[in-house]
Amino acid sequence: MTDTTYTVSVRALCEFTAKCGDLDMRFTPSPSAREGMEGHLWVTRRRPDHYRAEVTLKGEYQNLTVRGRADGYDPEQGRLEEIKTFRGNLDLIPDNHRALHWAQAKVYGALLCAAEGLESVELALVYFDIVRQEEHHLTEHWSAEDLKAEFEAQCDAFILWAEQELAHRERRNLSAEELQFPYHDFRSGQRPLAEAVYQSAATGRCLLAEAPTGTGKTLGTLFPLIKALSTQSLDKVFFLTAKTPGRQLALDALQTLDLPELRTLELVAREKTCEHPDKACHGDSCPLAKGFYDRLPEARQAAARERCLDQARVRDIALAHDLCPYYLSQEMARWSDVIIGDYNYYFDQSAMLYALTQAHQWRTALLVDEAHNLIERARSMYSAALDQHRFRRTKKQAPKALKSRLESLSRSWNEFNRALPEEQDLVLQTEPPEPLIGQLQLTAAAITDYLAEHPFALDSELMQFYFDALQFLRIAELFDERDFLCDIEWRPPPSAKGGKRKGTVIQLRNLIPAAQLKPRFEGAHSATLFSATLNPAGYYCDLLGLPDTVVAMTMPSPFNAEQVTVHTHRNLSTRYHDRARSIAPIAHLIAEQYEQQPGNYLAFFSSYDYLQQVHEHLRDHHPEVPTWAQERKMNEAARADFLAAFNEHSSGVGFAVLGGAFGEGIDLPGKRLIGAFVATLGLPQMNPINNELKQRLEEQFGQGYDYAYLYPGLRKVVQAAGRVIRGEDDTGVIHLIDDRFAQPRIRRLLPEWWALER
Repeated sequence: MTDTTYTVSVRALCEFTAKCGDLDMRFTPSPSAREGMEGHLWVTRRRPDHYRAEVTLKGEYQNLTVRGRADGYDPEQGRLEEIKTFRGNLDLIPDNHRALHWAQAKVYGALLCAAEGLESVELALVYFDIVRQEEHHLTEHWSAEDLKAEFEAQCDAFILWAEQELAHRERRNLSAEELQFPYHDFRSGQRPLAEAVYQSAATGRCLLAEAPTGTGKTLGTLFPLIKALSTQSLDKVFFLTAKTPGRQLALDALQTLDLPELRTLELVAREKTCEHPDKACHGDSCPLAKGFYDRLPEARQAAARERCLDQARVRDIALAHDLCPYYLSQEMARWSDVIIGDYNYYFDQSAMLYALTQAHQWRTALLVDEAHNLIERARSMYSAALDQHRFRRTKKQAPKALKSRLESLSRSWNEFNRALPEEQDLVLQTEPPEPLIGQLQLTAAAITDYLAEHPFALDSELMQFYFDALQFLRIAELFDERDFLCDIEWRPPPSAKGGKRKGTVIQLRNLIPAAQLKPRFEGAHSATLFSATLNPAGYYCDLLGLPDTVVAMTMPSPFNAEQVTVHTHRNLSTRYHDRARSIAPIAHLIAEQYEQQPGNYLAFFSSYDYLQQVHEHLRDHHPEVPTWAQERKMNEAARADFLAAFNEHSSGVGFAVLGGAFGEGIDLPGKRLIGAFVATLGLPQMNPINNELKQRLEEQFGQGYDYAYLYPGLRKVVQAAGRVIRGEDDTGVIHLIDDRFAQPRIRRLLPEWWALER
């Protein structure tokens, strides 16, 4: 073992050594974080003046340092308390949870006796029912000597792992210092990108890096942060992606770096890793949950020996030890160096990686891949909706004990509807519906209490409404008129069985996610956001809540103007009222280009209707041109078939919707794609919600139209056209179809290396 001291929290120590028995993820209503804090305060405020709350404690055993804060200590009674809040029936708290609570209390007791020179102490588990505001006490009297023995046993159980982790970290850092770039030379723009990423880690700053396709962004950002693991004392690197292909690119880049001492983990959604989707996540149902914590130490040890814990390898190890792959990957997030996963693992409200970073005070570096997607993803993370038709189905199927409460909510909802303007299908408000929220709070509390007493009588409609209600209430707490909008839409029943009554969908819509994302960036040591389209930088800085010290830079393109011919068609308008007149000229343009140079092309349009109209005209008047088209709600197999039509030996035109599945994130190098037609500026639809967004953005940033319409639209255009040139040997043609592409303010937002026609 090295001479370095390993520091661990009391909670982490006990979770590592004292968890046993089954994995049990059955839903049992538990207090929210805020309710838990309020419950602790309620208990401690009832104690006498000499009572000491939040007692900071620390102790050493060999070269292990254990620290934490005990909930409370009464020196006159010699009583140390561990406070836990709960809902419902105390007897429903699993035995292994209580064993963990006792383990924490005993460690705190040992640390307190050592710090205060006590010979003995009374330990109390105080379970506080937040609904009834009642305390339940379980007490044990322990001598300092016995607590010390228990503490040392806990430490002995952990210390071998700590020694292993310290040795791993030392080997990791040494190999990172010696790491060389895997290729003879950097690509164009890749070296300045890597240097900027390293500098952001060295200074603890945020970097916004626009790096064109072909720069080698994934390797160019991962390589410098692996080097910085040692020099900047980083604990973790989080590579966060918007889509699945981004995860694979990161895994491939790390494989190229070939660093045997680096432990990499891929996080995948539970629904994609569940081995028994027909079973519930507890030991009485799923064999992989039975005895999970008893078998976890051996599986964890096996996983820790692996260099790359991708989805397949985690599954192999988990099944070899009869464990759930998803929850094994969750455990290994604590012990991995580079973690690759979706944005939501760090930026969502209940994000696991952010919570672990805060709890363990990790020094973390973020890499946000394809960062132009984060604005819309964050808006969805911090929005919520309630559907009255879904609620009506829930009310019909709900247990009798909840009928009265649901009826009260229904009456309040209908009363809210009656106050809406009858002539408007969509109503916008700057405040959430407070009276309805009050009824919703009472309803959520009633469902919570019911579920606490009946944890197995769970109806899917009830649970879906319950979770929707909790999300709605959480967003209502965040709601402010600067960053959020409440929109209410009247909708007909989804089917004849739904009756004849219209219902409303009430949405609390996040418009500007900066305030929600800002703490996430502040919680990291450094952050690098990168993409091929981050222009203008101020737009992303403002909407993502990046710090004032952010550095924005644009890397030179590895491509040159000779590789692509860009035509701008100034005599055509794709505005809504001009589209009928544009159909024939666009179809003729596509046919003419195909006749001049047969090959594979993509044609992008602003909507499915527009796409179909041009597609039909081309087929009717130019049947010699092979075509295929994107359809609404294509599944993965259909999308794969669409892309498979683009091969080295095929030729034809694929029709797609701008901003859809084929507008970014696909790679068709060489002859698989030689040209693109973009028949739109990609501007979001002009509607009341987007106009309200424009107004808010104008008030806050003075660029309402640009931020709401222009920049999001042109970003989609550049992404779609960027499918054409993917490698240094690629050549192709791009047709930008709309007279507005001739405007100087539009042309300034297009890539500099494109040689635009004058």
